[in-house]
Amino acid sequence: MTFRETVLKGAFTIDLDRVEDERGFFARSWCVKEFEANGLDTRLVQCNVSFNKVRGTLRGMHYQVAPAAEVKVVRCTRGAVHDVIADLRPDSPTYKQAFSVLLSAENRRMLYIPKGFAHGFLTLTDDAEVFYQMSEYYAPECARGFRWDDATFAISWPDQVRIISSKDRNYSDFAD
Repeated sequence: MTFRETVLKGAFTIDLDRVEDERGFFARSWCVKEFEANGLDTRLVQCNVSFNKVRGTLRGMHYQVAPAAEVKVVRCTRGAVHDVIADLRPDSPTYKQAFSVLLSAENRRMLYIPKGFAHGFLTLTDDAEVFYQMSEYYAPECARGFRWDDATFAISWPDQVRIISSKDRNYSDFAD
């Protein structure tokens, strides 16, 4: 795997190192030793899948606070998504900054999201599926979010939002 730190401190894109032959390719998508060598949290307790039927479906911006703050590793396994993270760590040099990346079944790129970040995405295709690996169990009492169009983060979404849950639509702007 090839790890590249994003402009947000502690967040990484991860590309597969493919070994190709006439059959196709083989690649490792998880290795504790490689994650540890890059100083990343390797605890995994839960995996989830998000299937989204319609292009323009927005999910986010979501995060969990302590004691259930979580690391996420996300990958789009079908279709394509515009994936966005926002740094919510007050002591971080990239506090209140956002970063986006194209995750698709075609590019097989992953995104490592540290604790203290919000996460969301907009589907760019119908039938988009996102696979999540998390370091903590989902804890509804620790779940938080803020508006997807909060001016604080100036997130540029590349397409029209067609479908959004009432919960995501009704979040307030981010508050410190």
